[in-house]
Amino acid sequence: MEDEQQTNLFGLAQNVFAGQSVHDHAATATSISASAPLAAKMRPQNLIDYVGQQHILGESSPLRQAILQGHCHSLIFWGPPGSGKTTLAEIIAAHANAKVVRLSAVTSGIKDIRQAIEQAKIRANNNSTKESKTVLFVDEVHRFNKSQQDAFLPFIEDGTIIFIGATTENPAFELNQAILSRARVYTLKKLNINELSQVLKRALSLVSKEQGINIVIDDNAKKSLLNRSDGDARRLLNLLENCLDSQVPSVDGQMNKITLTVDLIAQVAGSKIALYDKGGDAFYDLISAFHKSVRGSDPNAALYWYARILTGGGDALYVARRLLAIASEDIGNADPRAIQLAINAWDTFHRVGPSEGERAIAQAAVYMALAPKSNAIYMAFNQAKALAEQTSSLDVPAHLKNSTSEITKNLGYGGDYRYAHNEINAFAAGENYFPEALATANGYNTELYQPSERGLEKQLKEKLDYLNQLNQNSSEQRYD
Repeated sequence: MEDEQQTNLFGLAQNVFAGQSVHDHAATATSISASAPLAAKMRPQNLIDYVGQQHILGESSPLRQAILQGHCHSLIFWGPPGSGKTTLAEIIAAHANAKVVRLSAVTSGIKDIRQAIEQAKIRANNNSTKESKTVLFVDEVHRFNKSQQDAFLPFIEDGTIIFIGATTENPAFELNQAILSRARVYTLKKLNINELSQVLKRALSLVSKEQGINIVIDDNAKKSLLNRSDGDARRLLNLLENCLDSQVPSVDGQMNKITLTVDLIAQVAGSKIALYDKGGDAFYDLISAFHKSVRGSDPNAALYWYARILTGGGDALYVARRLLAIASEDIGNADPRAIQLAINAWDTFHRVGPSEGERAIAQAAVYMALAPKSNAIYMAFNQAKALAEQTSSLDVPAHLKNSTSEITKNLGYGGDYRYAHNEINAFAAGENYFPEALATANGYNTELYQPSERGLEKQLKEKLDYLNQLNQNSSEQRYD
């Protein structure tokens, strides 16, 4: 029984979900070409066989129940490659007895969209077929521009199509709000080791029966396959298939035998290409991890994420620019040398090139990770901008205005201004440099800069407290 069940798991032709019910799948399972890639043969036919994504497909989850009842709504699948986005879309369509029309945003345009919509309209008006519904599956949907995305909207609303989009990029940044308001977003995750192990076990069983060979693979080799797959089921199956194709079976009793070893897998896999797409989620995730490591005072993690960025083909100067931002945002006056060191590292890169320049940026990253931290400047500046926006109509006080002519002097510009250098300790105690309405009104906080007790800011705080005390004790108050 288990063998029979195992055989039914894998033989799915690419056109199965174009209009058959779930119960018709077994009949066409064997129609897939023997030369089809292993990943195509392994594509699950139903939710029972589908591996992973239990956070949205658990036994009592709303999505699972809706799929099983054939109730399909427009949705977006957001997840990494090989996480099962396309397969899940086809399973949904199968349960809904819907025709699947596939578009790739990489190769399709408005003309293709219109053609698919027209076919969907015809299908919806033809009650003589089982396939009155149309699932329009758009792969890489984030690559469509705004006008292309807008073309779907009226037909999602009137039910002409059930829209399913697949994307590896954050929909909040890449898709129109209009589409997001009409389609539910589901996040798919990388497959974990246990889930990949299930896929591998099924694949080994299928190949062994299909080709009549004994596949010998020890635990270390399995672990190597799983680790190199990085949560991507398609990558796992392609790597397994490439390993098998590279070997000539040897005779082992009544069966041919192929042995998969760690060395063989390493040779076939080659150098792993880092997941990194400039401007994509992977790019921002790595930069975010780097920034947070520096902010969190972990120089080792900062170096690791910086190296990951470089390994993925990232620009070291982007990291240098980020370090300048960190120096101001997360370190500030706790260590003013940080911003100069970031500039020096950037300059070094330009002077000596990447080989030495990348190391200079690494040096700056380590220094900033270990520098005292303060976001006091960052917070103060944000508050200052908010306060300026709220009080932008207030005039500059007369004593702070620049007197450039006899007319402005007669208007009182610059009058009673206290020149700080003529005051004791070059500080005009009691003077006020805010507009009077802002300085004397309740509800406005003008104490914007609140230095921390770390690094140089501890001394700056002492100085600020001292000056504030002088102001309070002064008999020469600007505003009574």
